[in-house]
Amino acid sequence: MLRAALSLALLLLLPGLAEAAPGTGPRARETVFVGDYEPGTIVVMTGARQLFLVTDRNSALQYDIAVGKPSEQWFGTSWVSKKRLNPTWVPTDSMRKAKPSLPASVGPGPKNPLGQRAMNLGWGTYRIHGTNSPNSIGSAASAGCFRMRNADVVDLFERVHVGAQVVVLQ
Repeated sequence: MLRAALSLALLLLLPGLAEAAPGTGPRARETVFVGDYEPGTIVVMTGARQLFLVTDRNSALQYDIAVGKPSEQWFGTSWVSKKRLNPTWVPTDSMRKAKPSLPASVGPGPKNPLGQRAMNLGWGTYRIHGTNSPNSIGSAASAGCFRMRNADVVDLFERVHVGAQVVVLQ
């Protein structure tokens, strides 16, 4: 908890060192990051709506994300178990129960809620993925997954390997 608080405090005090130009490119910011994480680890700070890819002992790439609705949030440690290009979205049983009108699946394209890339976490149904609703970034809107702008998830996807540790903090 102290590690997360220190990291967050430094991030708020030190603005990004290198931010992408406005537009459709990735918006990752290189930032100071203090924590005892190996390079390649993904750290999600749910309360800050930020995802960090640790790049070395004292720095990380910072991305804006959407997180799960309060009733859908989870915390702990997982790993990237699978990477998918242009994924097909299949609603979970609980999603279909809550909204029976959902389609059986949505293939790749602009209507796909998973966007252009998806990284499955552990053995469950949670993912880090793109979105067809970029205005949701910065909010608590998902069913427990972490949404990113499509340009950002494409950037992260290329940098992360299957097996990478994912730490989700409050």
